[in-house]
Amino acid sequence: MFRIGLTGGIAAGKSVAAARLAELGAVVIDHDLLAREAVAPGSVGLAEVVEAFGDVVLTPDGSLDRPGLGALIFADDAARTRLNGIVHPEVRRLSAEREARAAAADSTAVVVHDIPLLVESGLAGNFHLLVVVHTPAEQRVRRLVEGRGLSEDAARSRLAAQATDDERLAAADVTLDGSGGEDNLRTQVDTLWQRVAAEVAQEAEADSV
Repeated sequence: MFRIGLTGGIAAGKSVAAARLAELGAVVIDHDLLAREAVAPGSVGLAEVVEAFGDVVLTPDGSLDRPGLGALIFADDAARTRLNGIVHPEVRRLSAEREARAAAADSTAVVVHDIPLLVESGLAGNFHLLVVVHTPAEQRVRRLVEGRGLSEDAARSRLAAQATDDERLAAADVTLDGSGGEDNLRTQVDTLWQRVAAEVAQEAEADSV
């Protein structure tokens, strides 16, 4: 099994890269989706979030009010740390389960862990290859404002809650340029996949000798 850590700042283009890797045959484990599963209605995780922050973080139907919680934690470092302490252990458990299933199905599987806060979580050393999708911060702010309808202040607060571009780039084994169009980014992913496939094939051949 070949493990790739994929990350990038918000609105950098990481989701485009992840989708293309999945199309090429990778098993993509989306840690954002796992984070949602970790606090799904009826889960222990959601109960712990409510205990930490109160019923104000619930919608009328009892599910998590994500926008409300997001506004709360992005404005408060201590609150964000507390939330991460609840969600991250459960996400790690769910991620390990999915990776184990992928390895059981195919010992040569390429497993991509799509993790927005990979660098911030101290996980950079856990992968054969760490891939960062990089787009300059000001361009990402424009994408958030123009494409997702955030105010500029809200966009900048979300960037400020993540690692800096320099911190991510320092951790990267491979950097993909997300500042161009999606087709350009997909082409870069294709080139990366050729490299990974060659490495996996080489390792498989060595193991068979």
